[in-house]
Amino acid sequence: MIKFQGVSKIYPANSLNPSPTNALTEMSFEIKEKEFVLIAGRSGAGKTTIIKMLTGEEKPTKGRVFFFFEDDQKIIKNVEVNKLKRQDLPELRRHIGVVFQDYKLLPKKTVFENVAYALEVAGAEDEQIKHEVPKVLKIVGLEGRSNHFPSELSGGEKQRVAIARALIHRPKLIIADEPTGNLDPYHT
Repeated sequence: MIKFQGVSKIYPANSLNPSPTNALTEMSFEIKEKEFVLIAGRSGAGKTTIIKMLTGEEKPTKGRVFFFFEDDQKIIKNVEVNKLKRQDLPELRRHIGVVFQDYKLLPKKTVFENVAYALEVAGAEDEQIKHEVPKVLKIVGLEGRSNHFPSELSGGEKQRVAIARALIHRPKLIIADEPTGNLDPYHT
């Protein structure tokens, strides 16, 4: 499903960091379908960089990143993520659910609307949205908070909204950056 071949990422020097930053060096790994993988490391070790490369947000300085998946017509796709053009990224991202470390919730939208937004962007019909969003909110234990805004939620609840949003379109791959950082032991 995922393959990194000799991937390196060097961030150039900038005003905050006068010398280049070597985030990843010659990293190679493969993750097969249905595998559960945890990547651990200290802060700044390159974990978020790996996520950004999988979603096409960052390109490697060297090496190749692949994502293999079966599309809606049951055709196996072999996508070299680092070669995708910007306009092709939304198609890739429809198959990947991401839980961001900082949640990326829309502050002026309710819990329901934040989760529904992922389906709206993908072109889902209103009926599908009305049917699917309550189901996923129940899965993450937020069915009673659907009309609340992010500012009215605890850190753990915000994180569960982000998880619901990642799950709503039934992605082939779920990537989570610090997924349990704000969850209590019960929800972890």
